[in-house]
Amino acid sequence: MKIERELLEIAKRLRAMAQTGLVYSEDDYDRERYEEMVNLSDRMTALITGNEVSVIAGSFRVEDDYVTPKVDIRAVVFNDKDEILLVKERADGGWAMPGGWADVGFTPSEVAVKEVKEETGLDVEPVRLLAVLDKRCHPHPPHTHYAYKVFILCRLIGGAFTDTFDILDRGFFAKDNLPPLSEERTLRSHIDMAYEYQNDPSKAAYAD
Repeated sequence: MKIERELLEIAKRLRAMAQTGLVYSEDDYDRERYEEMVNLSDRMTALITGNEVSVIAGSFRVEDDYVTPKVDIRAVVFNDKDEILLVKERADGGWAMPGGWADVGFTPSEVAVKEVKEETGLDVEPVRLLAVLDKRCHPHPPHTHYAYKVFILCRLIGGAFTDTFDILDRGFFAKDNLPPLSEERTLRSHIDMAYEYQNDPSKAAYAD
């Protein structure tokens, strides 16, 4: 798993450099080489993840500017029993903190609030930033995108659980009674980190 993860990170770096080169290069020879680098990266990623090359290539948007990491925002929400809010992902059947990719036109806090409402029906308000993590630095399963994960503590203020098309279930869980996690999205270490901040409100925000 470690070797696969390292190879996937190399493939991501190659693709990012190649896409950036395609944006800025004006030389046809260089552009041809950058396009070949993109194709090689897609082939490498396909071999590592077990997907078709066409699937990998289709998961990336065409870049017209410098390539940067994607941003995944997760809301950290506790109830009055000191239980943490998790949602069951349709994609893999695992559980994760509510959240997803950042949306253009929304602040990080607005995304956190919106995702909680859309995925659970609950109303929350943002309290503070807890951490910004580089997904590469933590033991997630191999994934095509290079991403930063932003964790925002939110306070529960109302609402009620409702069904949604992309979430199978939702609920609050005690730290010692967690369901199987969707490790592409949420790791046990993220849960432990959330409880550290819950138990120590003065703890400074962390960044990798």
